[in-house]
Amino acid sequence: MSAKTSASTSATASMSADTRAQRTLVAARAQRARDRRLATRDLILAITTPILLLVLWELCARGQIIDPRFFPPPTRILTAGWEMILSGELWEHTAPTLMRLGVGGGLGALAGIVVGLLMGSSRALNAALGPLFSALYPLPKIAIFPILLMIFGPTELPKIIAVFITTFFIMQINTVSGVWAIDRKLLEAGAAYGATGLARFRHVVLPGAMPFVFSGLRTATGTAVVVVTAVEFTGATTTGLGYLIWNSWQLFIPEKLYVGLVVIGLIGAVVTTLLSRSETLLLPWRRER
Repeated sequence: MSAKTSASTSATASMSADTRAQRTLVAARAQRARDRRLATRDLILAITTPILLLVLWELCARGQIIDPRFFPPPTRILTAGWEMILSGELWEHTAPTLMRLGVGGGLGALAGIVVGLLMGSSRALNAALGPLFSALYPLPKIAIFPILLMIFGPTELPKIIAVFITTFFIMQINTVSGVWAIDRKLLEAGAAYGATGLARFRHVVLPGAMPFVFSGLRTATGTAVVVVTAVEFTGATTTGLGYLIWNSWQLFIPEKLYVGLVVIGLIGAVVTTLLSRSETLLLPWRRER
């Protein structure tokens, strides 16, 4: 009897385990299906909301509910943008802005990351440079631009330096914060496995700071776009999307003004999306599940 009882108990336990495994599998499938539905809904909302707003804008402008002189219908803006593309005028203003953002922002971000990693890892270096950077960071970067013009003249260099300074400080602050936010247990675990010097930096410090670096890059992108547009407003240049917007306002050509705004928004959106995708690829442990 004891053997039969034991066999019966084992069979019951096996059936219970199979049932739990089946329930877990069903629950996992249901969760994946729910995630897919939510992703589809989010995509639909992301696409339809701007379209509905544009349609509403078009109808309000056509119906004189809003003044079409200041808020021209989107179709007129689209037509103006297409004409600017065909004539090459849009690229003549977009290319200089992209160059200033790419060179100034890229170099500023790289320098900020390097300096931030060094300051975060060295207490002495942080003590030496921290107060100086804290005093310089709050200064409005556009207010420094006239000084740069006096030194370098109305060339491309002052504009690039203005963007460089903007991205440098943002990346330096975020990178230092990332290094300081690393859990000490991770540092101790790295030391226990013999990670010292360059190995410690490569396998512990750098991965630990990267989430803050990407967060800083997204912030720096938006700020750099604002600064480069403001710099191009000043009249120190006759090219760039900022100049296009300012000149269109002076000549009262609202369609071109809105085209410039749309292109600036697209640049920011594309760069932010690329950064998000890069973060997902480079930091797989931060992927949404």
